[in-house]
Amino acid sequence: MKVRTRITAIVGAACIAASLALATASAAPQQSASVVLNEVARATSPSAGTAGPDGTVWIAERAGTVRVLNAQGIGEPVLDISDETTIDGERGLLGIAFDPDFAHFYISFTDLEGTSTVDEFAMEGGAIRPDTRRTVLTQTQPYSNHNGGDIMFGPDGYLYIGLGDGGSGGDPDGNGQNLGTLLGKLLRIDPGGGDPYAIPADNPFVDDPTARGEIWAYGLRNPWRFSFDAGTGDLLIGDVGQSDWEEIDWAPAASKGGENYGWSSMEGNHPFRGGTEPANHVPPVHEYDRSGLGCSVTGGYVYRGDAIAGLKGTYVFSDYCDGTIRTLQIENGEVTGEGDLGVQGGEVISFVEGGDGELYVLAIGGSISRIDPA
Repeated sequence: MKVRTRITAIVGAACIAASLALATASAAPQQSASVVLNEVARATSPSAGTAGPDGTVWIAERAGTVRVLNAQGIGEPVLDISDETTIDGERGLLGIAFDPDFAHFYISFTDLEGTSTVDEFAMEGGAIRPDTRRTVLTQTQPYSNHNGGDIMFGPDGYLYIGLGDGGSGGDPDGNGQNLGTLLGKLLRIDPGGGDPYAIPADNPFVDDPTARGEIWAYGLRNPWRFSFDAGTGDLLIGDVGQSDWEEIDWAPAASKGGENYGWSSMEGNHPFRGGTEPANHVPPVHEYDRSGLGCSVTGGYVYRGDAIAGLKGTYVFSDYCDGTIRTLQIENGEVTGEGDLGVQGGEVISFVEGGDGELYVLAIGGSISRIDPA
């Protein structure tokens, strides 16, 4: 079974860290800005993070704990579900998010049976109220890999949930192109609008009796971190490839949803195993050829902070097996430049955007670093 989201602690096999040459028609990558990675804290297998109330950054540890980072450092766990999840396969606590008012906190994890689960907690005084916990959404996973698991509220106030194709290799159940399942999809729901949630009336497939109304976009293999540009509202998704191609997908803020990013008929811009390109395929805004170097894209954010003027408006991302912090300039859905920041983040598992727009880099080995001006 081929698992391409290679997290050393998750799959038990080390990836070879190497310098990744992005194979596109663009010129060779150039250093985009003068920065340093400033380690601000350490955690145990940090897997995800989100901006919290009062300028804090909340950090998920894969085994099931959540800790809060502030100016004084990182605190003791404020939530512990370690007896409800497992680090077998690619499982664990994979995503956390706040609603726009910091009134509710959400966790995305795989339970002991491997079922993808999104739970909600009410907040009070900046603290979680454990007695308010409720389950919002679940999705059975046929295999232990390709869970996706990222969650985030969009500019529209709805909760977006990324789910992988269900795992194994090559999408054996054809989930990526099947609108009858939530697997291989980006979902959009209103957790406060119903019990356990409501489906927004303007979701693209709500009137299709053969499709799940929760689906916002499809054709994803394992969306490993997506984000919304805080300046424009554009959506960017890092989708992990099977064997040859890693991709970044893009949709404008004005999108009405329904994009088909191609998997498993396509891997990036390329037909997968004799597949035929769907007529409605939305090709990636960027792809790179592994050629034995990278193995798993880690999607990031468009930088909108104030500390690094030269980085403003630039998409920042990485690859787990390479660790170089890389950049793209994107204008109207086209890459106009690519580069890197000349720094190495280790086995980069996730990025976090603080409330001030500054970016943090999480490495599965434990480091939590902020991208600072050199």
